Amino acid sequence: MTTQSDIRAFLASRRAKITPRQAGLPAYGGNRRVPGLRREEVALLAGVSIDYYVRLERGHLAGASEEVLDAVANALQLDDAERAHLHDLARAAAKRPVRRTGRVRGPLPDSVLRVLGSMTDSPAFIRNGRLDILATNTLGRALYDPLFPDGTAQTVNIARSQFLMPDGRDFFPDWEESVNTTVSLLRTEAGRAPHDTELTGLIGELVTRSEEFRIAWARHNVRLHHTGRKSFRHPAVGVLTLDFDAMELPARPGLTLTAYSAAPGTPDHDALRLLAAWAATEGTRPTGSPTAAGRGK
Repeated sequence: MTTQSDIRAFLASRRAKITPRQAGLPAYGGNRRVPGLRREEVALLAGVSIDYYVRLERGHLAGASEEVLDAVANALQLDDAERAHLHDLARAAAKRPVRRTGRVRGPLPDSVLRVLGSMTDSPAFIRNGRLDILATNTLGRALYDPLFPDGTAQTVNIARSQFLMPDGRDFFPDWEESVNTTVSLLRTEAGRAPHDTELTGLIGELVTRSEEFRIAWARHNVRLHHTGRKSFRHPAVGVLTLDFDAMELPARPGLTLTAYSAAPGTPDHDALRLLAAWAATEGTRPTGSPTAAGRGK
């Protein structure tokens, strides 16, 4: 899809989610031909002309000011992730630099790998915006062991494994939520990095090979992914539900360190201890050598 078609589909899908009542507008007439708000209602709420809003929704965001974009975001009641995505789409349409400048190729710094390795009680890993796992600590490698083919330490992609791996559905027991999260993160990254050929190649592969991905991708959902809970079904320890915290690495724009934890005294905390014992027995080692991490972008 082009940036113009992405803009058109995104704005139309957000407009369809807002009813006149939610927007504080009177709903005249019993039969509305469109779900949610009409274009003229969005224009009214945003304080722009109908013709101008129609032009925006047709994908012509290149000349829109920050103030106009914020007014449209307010009219559509966009959340923080959706608002940022709208601005990213406008930058892409205008061919302006994306928000994340200064992305650096090359191996992860040794200092970052040392910090990752020092986290001995929590599974942790570093990923890029395409959801490639670039490095793990020992527990992180053990947790994601089912995603690594034949037990190798090669770079794996969470989205590709989830949708194309035969056991992907088993590893992610909260399937619907997991699908929405994965696709929303890729959609968000596509707005930030519209010219990332590896990302567009991944999305093209998944759209072609997975109907579930294709359906979820068409929803145009985006999200910020800083903290929450995630469930796994690990072949050695069973189902465990962990809290996660995701932190962007300031020195490496575009990379995120994610760490999992469980409250002491809970079954999930016991499962983490069992996972650590399993990792020690199996001789699981962290991933993230300079060569393996070299794809981080």
